[in-house]
Amino acid sequence: MGQLTDKEIRAALIRHLRGRPVAPKAVLEEVRVHNGNAIADVVAVHRAAHCYEIKGETDAIARIVRQGSYYDQAFRRITLVTTENHLRQALRIAPAHWGVMVATSANHQARAGVEDPPMLRYVRKATISPRFDKQVALLALWKCELLTMCGVETKNVQKLSRANLSEMIAERKGALEVSASIAQLLLTRHINNGWPVAM
Repeated sequence: MGQLTDKEIRAALIRHLRGRPVAPKAVLEEVRVHNGNAIADVVAVHRAAHCYEIKGETDAIARIVRQGSYYDQAFRRITLVTTENHLRQALRIAPAHWGVMVATSANHQARAGVEDPPMLRYVRKATISPRFDKQVALLALWKCELLTMCGVETKNVQKLSRANLSEMIAERKGALEVSASIAQLLLTRHINNGWPVAM
């Protein structure tokens, strides 16, 4: 059997998320965060957005050190999905609050001539990121989305930059409210733009 790739793991992860007893409102792919400095592979939209970073068998697992600093500020929960050959290093370098899942190759279906999708198992569950930064998290949103969070003051703040809007909203709203608003606005954006979502 070949090595597990990002594409195969991603497909298995999305099936797994959609099949959970309490499925997310949507499963989004390639979500830009931290003002475009990082792209989250898969984001499950529950009440808040949960980031999943995928590293296949041939990927450089050490990259999560740099990427992780962005995800930690942009999401309250992050899970690394990787393969057995990376597991030991992943547990060593991934932040302790990150969840870790392992993808393994399923048995080959000889008679059908096709392979089963990878199997996923949890090694540890994600907990809340202590580095979550409301202002950074808000930079995942477009300016028009940030303006909707300003409510009746929209007319007074239209000339502000995204950075200034994010700073203002972060000063006025708590982490839970910000997280919930971001999740809802990302969901609305992708529905309105015709992006595939798991409903």
